[in-house]
This record gives sequence, structure tokens and C-alpha cells, in this order.
Amino acid sequence: MEEKYSNVEHQKPVGKMSKEEIDVFLDKGYTLRLACLKPDGSPFAVPCWHHWESQEVCENGSSCDCNNGCFWVIPRAKSKWAEYLKNDSRCSWVVDDDQTMEKVICEGIAELVEENVVEGQWVGIAEKMSLRYLGPDGPTYLGPTLNQPRWLFRLRPTKMRTWQGVGWAKSYWVTSTGGPSWAEAHHKN
Repeated sequence: MEEKYSNVEHQKPVGKMSKEEIDVFLDKGYTLRLACLKPDGSPFAVPCWHHWESQEVCENGSSCDCNNGCFWVIPRAKSKWAEYLKNDSRCSWVVDDDQTMEKVICEGIAELVEENVVEGQWVGIAEKMSLRYLGPDGPTYLGPTLNQPRWLFRLRPTKMRTWQGVGWAKSYWVTSTGGPSWAEAHHKN
């Protein structure tokens, strides 16, 4: 069968990611885009680094109630969004690759773990993040800022959706408009 797309990344199977594919994707260092609520109820969105922890490697082990794993984010001391999450823990976030259309979309709760501390659990997580996002320059970036207070939040997904491949989910396809069927459009014949 002839390939539909010339870019091999676009030839991935269309559909949900497996747990293993989620872990690999979230370890690549894509930016997490977090949406939370301001005190007046209006939305606020911010890009931020994250650290993904699947349930299998969670510090709480099998007793972890993060059925979908969890994401760690570390706001700076004066970040408004840290206050927003503290006041209303409801949030949504997405991690995506705009080239391959892979994405992990979550709704959930932000659990405040540390508030404005200089030393704490956030340091080890920040070290992992700095290496993943900046490679060997990570420690050079992070080191001079370690005396700056940070917050630490654990984002617990209550709903997680994933997608990979260039194509539409069947649930979006309208069959009454004519044209190719979903299977024809996605070379599933």
C-alpha cells in the first residue's frame, strides 16, 4: 500500500497512545500548557516545564491514587498562576508536538505540595527538568537560581485523552455530508 504522507512521523497509526507511548512522548521535553482559573473565574494559561511520573514509577508506589500518573510543575515564588492554583485547584493542560500532532490532553486537580520554599522536594524534580529541557546546559541554568523560592504542584489527571497520527477520530466524522468515508480518508480499506 502506498504511504499517504512522505514524513515518516506522519505515518504513525491514527488513534490513542499506549501507556508506553505516553511515557516516551512525555519524556521528550515538550512544553506543558496549563490552564487554571483566576479569582474572578476567568481563564489563565501559561506554558511551563513539567516532569511526568507514570504510576509505575510514582514515589508512592502501588498505593498511589494517581491512576493515570501525575505531572509535576514548579512555579517561581512570584508566579500568579501558583496563587491561582492554590485558590482553585481545578485545571486543564496539554502537552503536544505540533509537527506530529501527538498530544496528551488532561483535566484534573493541582495538589499543592510545597509553597514558596528554597530547599525542598522541588529541587530534585527541577534538576531532572533542567537536563531534559536544556541538556548539558541544564545545571548551568538551574544552579544560580537554587536560592530562589519555588512552589511545587502535583497535577493529578482525572481525565486523560491522547492522540497520535495525522487523522481524525471517528467520533468527529460526519457521514451525511458526502465525500470519502472515515476509512477511505484514513487509508483503512
